[in-house]
Formats: sequence, C-alpha cells, structure tokens
Amino acid sequence: MTQQEVILANKEFLFPSVFHYFQEPLVITHAKDQYVFDADENKYLDFFGGIVTVSVGHCNDEVNRKVHAQVDRLEHASPVFATEPQAALAKAIAAITPEQALRKSFFTNSGSEANETAILTARCYTGSTEIIALRHSYHGRSALTMSLTGQASWRLGGAPQPGIVHAHNAYCYRCPFGLTYPSCGVRCAQDMEELIRTSTSGRIAGFIGEPIQGVGGFITPPKEYFGIVAEIVRGHGGLFISDEVQTAWGRTGTKWFGIEHYGVVPDIITSAKGLGNGLPIGVTVAKPEIADALKGVTISTFGGNPVVTTAAKAVLDYIEEKNLRANTADVGGYLRDGLLELQNKHALIGEVRGMGLLQAIELVEDRDSKKPAAAATLAMLEAARENRILLGKGGLYGNVLRLSPPMNISRSDVDSFLMQLDKSFAQVSAEVVRA
Repeated sequence: MTQQEVILANKEFLFPSVFHYFQEPLVITHAKDQYVFDADENKYLDFFGGIVTVSVGHCNDEVNRKVHAQVDRLEHASPVFATEPQAALAKAIAAITPEQALRKSFFTNSGSEANETAILTARCYTGSTEIIALRHSYHGRSALTMSLTGQASWRLGGAPQPGIVHAHNAYCYRCPFGLTYPSCGVRCAQDMEELIRTSTSGRIAGFIGEPIQGVGGFITPPKEYFGIVAEIVRGHGGLFISDEVQTAWGRTGTKWFGIEHYGVVPDIITSAKGLGNGLPIGVTVAKPEIADALKGVTISTFGGNPVVTTAAKAVLDYIEEKNLRANTADVGGYLRDGLLELQNKHALIGEVRGMGLLQAIELVEDRDSKKPAAAATLAMLEAARENRILLGKGGLYGNVLRLSPPMNISRSDVDSFLMQLDKSFAQVSAEVVRA
C-alpha cells in the first residue's frame, strides 16, 4: 500500500476513536534502535517510544534473536499447559520486586487487563468492593479501568461504575488546595482519610495509583505522598496497588519499579508496556497470600504466551546486563538539565518534571496564570515532526509534552534531541507572537 492508501484505509476501516497526534497521520514503515522511519524514508529520533513501550530500542537484536528461536520452537499452548518461558519470567520478576515480597504473577496482554486482574484480586482478598483511584489518573480502556481513570476525556460511555471514588492527586504545580510544597504538609495525601470516611463505607478493597501519572502528564508526587496514602489505605483494610504500566523495569532510574523511590512496598503491582519492548504483555504480581485469594478458575487465553514471555525475559536480561537502570538515571538527569535550560529560554515552558527517562514539559500561555497552552502543545508536536523528533502529549488540559525514549539512548542522542526541540520551541514561540 502507498502512504496515501494507508491513510485512507485508516479513515475508512478503523474506529474513529483511533486518534493521531498530527493533522496528517504519520505513516511509520520501519524502526531500529532509537530511530523510526516514515513512508518517505524520513528518519526520526524517537523520544516517545511507542507510548513508553520501547524500553531497549526498536527491533533490539539480542531480544529478537531469542524471540525468533522461540517462534520456531513453540508459539502458543495456552495457560492450561505449563511452559518454561512463562515460568522463567515469573521467577525473574519475583526476584526483583520490592523486598522480593511480591512473588506470584498472572500474565495477560495489556495494562488494562493487568489492572482488571488487580482489582478483582483485591476484592477477593479483602471481601470488600470499594476502590480508591486518583484524579488525573489513567488505568486502561476497559469498562472498569475507564471508571478508575480520573480524566473525562478518557472515560467513554458515561459515569464511573459504583464503588469507585477519586482522591486528590499530588499535582504540586496545580495544587488543588492552593498550597505550596513542602509547607503544605502534603495535604493532598492527608485528605485520603477524610475521603474514605465521607465517600466510602469506611472499609475499602484497595487503592490504585501510578507512581508517576503517565497520561496525566508525568505528574510526579513528592517523596512523602505514597507513604502517607499507604498507611491510611491499609488502616481502612485496603490493599495498595501500584500501577507500574509506565514506570516499571528501570524507566525511572536506579530502581526496577517507580514505587521504590517512595519507600513503599505495594501489595500488588501491575505492569505492561516496556516489559515486552513492543510485544503485547501485561502482568499482575502480588504477595503470595493475596494471589492465593483469587480462587476458582480464571484464564487469559494468550496470557503467558511462550513467544511474548521469552521476549519479556530477554528484555529484563538485557536491562540488567547492559546496566540500563544506571544509564537511565544518568542520561535522564542529563536530559532533565537540558530541559531546564530550555525552560529558562522559552516562556512557553511552565514546568519540567519527571524521573529518569520519564520527563514532561508543561506548556502555559503565561507563567503567572499558568493557563494551559493546549494549542501551542499541538503546534509543538507538528514542529517536532518537521524537525524529525517524536514527542508524546498528555495532561488533563492537553498541554504537556511527554518524553520517554528507549533506556539505552546516549547523551549524544539527548544533545541531538535538545537541539531540535529548541528549534521547535523557537518556531512555535514565533507563531504565538505573530498570532
């Protein structure tokens, strides 16, 4: 198919809810390492990585070599049979969870399914049904996970399901209480107690939160936030569920899981995305006594697929062998410093935030009012495309640029990226002035 045929087929044969960042869809034909190529053979430096999914580079040779071998050996058997790739991956994950306390895994195909499994498990273990989620969160596209999601634009089909309430998130740049950290005493976290007492029965099944809110715009809570929340939630009988769909596998730096930066050991962790480096996988990993509460029969037909679990184990091995968590911390810090320099240069940038190689740039029309610059954000995506770099977008107000390049990029990649990002900001800023 030609490029135009692909675009026309997308419009005619796909649901219109499949969106594109650009006025004219970008047709990607192939990719390698930190680069993707379009139908015209233009080369782009990819700093979004398939929505925080390409963790060790596009078409990673070492990972793919193991995948190819597994394809020729066994492609599918279903979870009713035991396979070595699934067992090996589960064992590897158990060895790296916080304090090695979470030992049992359930494999699915996506983060949405992983979160569905976590909520089901929490309800079975506690005997309660009520769940606390966070405002500005995103947890998936199923009916339940859309109900957990704290953004109207991602919650299709009506109001949340009964038994789900949304707490204040730790959005310091736009504090819902009008306070300033640290003198605020982390009021957003302390408010969890009143929320449970006033908006639930007082005994909950659990709390689910992202250590860094991904679609929300990489909102990064202060270090005390989750410790306070965990104590309150557990005091009301609930489990602490860490949604690590975007923050796991070293993406935040030196730790395997984002929640480890906050000193909290969750009861359940969910993840997906970067674990498969592009192949579809989801995982729910829990403390043994909690996993054992999921009695009866439940199955994910393609969960634990031999090819996909082989890929995931290869990804974990590659991250460890290449010391990519350390690289992520180093290169992520270097990227952050460069972004802060751009903040000093471009008035559109209201805040730079994130951790490791999850970095966000929130754009505002002016820094005093903090009015979200949604139109400028869309213009930045177009300008970046023109300058051959790829970015992501997020935030409740549509004004946050999200950066999540592969974890094995180098400082020289960051230099190239920052040069083109600076050029893109200059173009958009000039357009804003002319308007």
